[in-house]
Amino acid sequence: MLTLLKHTQLFAPEKLGVKDILIANKKIVAIEENLDEFRNKHVKVIDANRKIVTPGLIDQHIHVIGAGGKDGFASMTPEVNLSELIAYGTTTVCSLLGTDGTARNIRTLYAKVKALNQEGISAYMFSGYYGMDTVTLTDSIQGDMLFIDKVLGVKIAISDIRSSYPSATDLVRKLRDIMVGGMIGGKKGILHLHLGNLPSKMDVLFELVNDFHFPIKHISPTHVGRTKELFDQAIEFAKLGGMIDITTAASQYTPPYKAVLYALEQGVEMSKMTFSTDGRAGLTKFDEDGTAIGVRAAPIDKNLQETILLVKEGHVPIEEAFKLVTTNPAANLGLKHKGSIRVGNDADFCFFDEDLNLTDVFANGKHMMKNKNIIVKGTFEL
Repeated sequence: MLTLLKHTQLFAPEKLGVKDILIANKKIVAIEENLDEFRNKHVKVIDANRKIVTPGLIDQHIHVIGAGGKDGFASMTPEVNLSELIAYGTTTVCSLLGTDGTARNIRTLYAKVKALNQEGISAYMFSGYYGMDTVTLTDSIQGDMLFIDKVLGVKIAISDIRSSYPSATDLVRKLRDIMVGGMIGGKKGILHLHLGNLPSKMDVLFELVNDFHFPIKHISPTHVGRTKELFDQAIEFAKLGGMIDITTAASQYTPPYKAVLYALEQGVEMSKMTFSTDGRAGLTKFDEDGTAIGVRAAPIDKNLQETILLVKEGHVPIEEAFKLVTTNPAANLGLKHKGSIRVGNDADFCFFDEDLNLTDVFANGKHMMKNKNIIVKGTFEL
């Protein structure tokens, strides 16, 4: 099946002007000012009417099988449905376990990742959870990196009372397995680190870089906007060449888009920051007096909302703001075929009107949302 998108106001994410895009099956095969030569009865033509078109959004830290559980089994959050992701322009996810690596099983996570791929989007995962005893699908981290196509790295927690308090030596040994397994398996490979609010902050990561001289591109800290002190340290990490991940739905001392503006003022390059939601994490629910009254699931819509706020309130150009949810997470995860609209890349797109309201979504060349209506839903949503 060939699909021709006419008259897109293209941000790839860099601003390219009005372009036509030709899709063959799941891939982008041509981008030109005019591709009418391909018009025939076998080609589906969609007029974008000069809508703003960006790459599909990437959420590199989301709990697609749910997480939570800090207040018992009833506080474990539910799974994510396909339509919830499409509703906010998310066409690629990388998922992971949370605090719990027992009730939430790594094999169940893999099954959900495969299901989302069958339903139409692109889904990947990290092995591991908060603890040092990395849970894997094979018998080792290196085995997962080599033989499980959807595994892009490993998660672990630091500076958190729920972590195993790993040392730099502990982490560098895991990094070695991730890097070597990635080399052989054709992946970049990253150690994705949950950051808690203990005073140790990111100290062990600087030890990895400065004392062990480990390549910083394989070290991926998240929740860096939890406190002002932590974020200031994350800024220094980014200036060393590291990628820092700002959580949009939780763990924030200031609105995420404002954290980005502050980092830019401090000299951090936009290419060194990402947004992710931490969607479906378990959060405490408070009443108007600040008293804990229960739990709620972290929303999955905040990447899109914070990116738009960065444009509208922060006056950051579209082509720069959308890097946080397109090219940057693709680079961090090592997904060369994602995050930008290029010939040969996967055909993932978001269409926006002039006020940046999301109207259409394509995932792997398939029209999933049309004129603000979700037209492709998950298997059990029908």
